Amino acid sequence: MLPQEIIRRKRDGGTLTRDEIAGFIEGLSKETISEGQVAAFAMAVFFQGMTPEEIVALTVAMRDSGEVLSWSGVGKPIADKHSTGGVGDNVSLMLAPIVAACGLAVPMISGRGLGHTGGTLDKLQSIPGYDVMPDAATFRRVVDEVGCAIIGQTGDLAPADKRLYAIRDVTATVESIPLITASILSKKLAAGLESLVLDVKVGNGAFMAKAENAEALARSLVAVANGAGVRTTALLTDMNQPLADAAGNALEVQNAVDFLAGAKSGTRLEDVTLALGAEMLVNAGTVDGLDKALAMCRKVLASGEAADLFGRMVHTLGGPADFVEYPARYLQKAAVEIPVLATADGFLASADTRGLGLCVVALGGGRQRPTDAIDHRVGLSGLLPLGTAVSKGDTIAIVHANDRDSAEHAAGLVRSSYGIGGEKPTLPPAIGKRISA
Repeated sequence: MLPQEIIRRKRDGGTLTRDEIAGFIEGLSKETISEGQVAAFAMAVFFQGMTPEEIVALTVAMRDSGEVLSWSGVGKPIADKHSTGGVGDNVSLMLAPIVAACGLAVPMISGRGLGHTGGTLDKLQSIPGYDVMPDAATFRRVVDEVGCAIIGQTGDLAPADKRLYAIRDVTATVESIPLITASILSKKLAAGLESLVLDVKVGNGAFMAKAENAEALARSLVAVANGAGVRTTALLTDMNQPLADAAGNALEVQNAVDFLAGAKSGTRLEDVTLALGAEMLVNAGTVDGLDKALAMCRKVLASGEAADLFGRMVHTLGGPADFVEYPARYLQKAAVEIPVLATADGFLASADTRGLGLCVVALGGGRQRPTDAIDHRVGLSGLLPLGTAVSKGDTIAIVHANDRDSAEHAAGLVRSSYGIGGEKPTLPPAIGKRISA
């Protein structure tokens, strides 16, 4: 069938067959279908949705558009985590070495920034020499030797998704549950996973701002993944404020190193990271019970084992051998840093988290077009959590920019993104529902 006929049928609310979906995805991966047709298909799915059977067919077709990895002989459970994206969400950088130190093998295929959210690969490319696109033999060697490797989606793994992912980013079709489900799981299934945990964000900085939509996405992901034989659970986590106290590529890497050194104890970031680690250990079948798994994650974090593994991963993938010990030697800094000051006395009561993410994009730390280069130096640091008591003139964040004008503009955006109230706000918990079936 002609691509335009498939687009028309979906546009008009029809149900596509497995063969139609497979044929369209084959054309997408071979680039015999134009970018405009792919964008039209994505928009049709965005408005009309897909049946569960269509989502499974789309996921499998995208998985099978390239190589499916095998980890036979590794001798450890093969596990991974995926986040639907947020602002200041650098969890993968700490989580992978934490659970690797607990005995899992973590071949983590990560993505670049999408819309207002940061991308794990963009963050890692702040580290000089770090190879986010190693060949398959190197990827396997690092997972074997270190226990974890965070890399990008190679052309051999779900290549159809790689093209669709980039087009969704610039056509306002990111927030489609069928497309998100197929995009996430095609890569994860192609990576040869045995278990998976999903961090589904909800709030004004998430792609799914409403709790009911986030839960629907989580249930879709869990159902499709478990149906494909990958033991999967999901946590709904709050994204009504940045998760880390930094947003921006090099700044989030520094934040991750600080976390692994124990400097972020007692934060929402720690709660979410360790909860996801506990889920991974239980899903992998290596630990009986979430409480015991959580204690194990805390132990390897406190002992420095997780930090050591992160350093080994960085070095084995081409980064400096002493990066964890001396990150400031290697992470480039922006030319201008200016504080953002509170405009009144009171409590930080609300945050426009999406607006903060877009502020980082405007500084050059994200992309407005797929071909845009990233400035790894820029962003925000020192972001105070909601509920903090402030006085007028207190610093609530620091802008990192490469000229004074853009720094001042960004500072204004940050100020307008925060609401200050007279009473301490009641905030949602960092971790909401757990979805297991």
